[in-house]
Amino acid sequence: MGHRSVSVSVFTAKAGQCFVSPTTVHAELSKLSRTPCSQKHNQEAYATVGYVAADGSKPSTYPGNDLLTKFAQGACAQRFGPYVGVDYLDSSLYFTYLLPSPRSWQADDRNVICFITTAGGTLESSVKGSKK
Repeated sequence: MGHRSVSVSVFTAKAGQCFVSPTTVHAELSKLSRTPCSQKHNQEAYATVGYVAADGSKPSTYPGNDLLTKFAQGACAQRFGPYVGVDYLDSSLYFTYLLPSPRSWQADDRNVICFITTAGGTLESSVKGSKK
């Protein structure tokens, strides 16, 4: 029974899906290795959030990495507790995120994808409602 992961587009990542993170850092990630949550993995998608500026507007021009990062940190932290069942500050888990690139923004991808991850360990089940 081998470990099967499927390469999927980052834009199709949905909450509750689990992934094996790439071993090398990519400036622009277009594919993710999806795997069943019962298999060893180190990331679980838990939210996809469309970018909204601080004033509530949805800009058509690329807002830049700093604003996207700030937005992602707030949006992902806010959605962490309801998904895991425990507040982020009380959790042993971490979150990370993927930001839309300038190129994908032009292609109308305005979504930040939030992932739950560990500090170097692996997970072998979904963390949804786990209160970890």
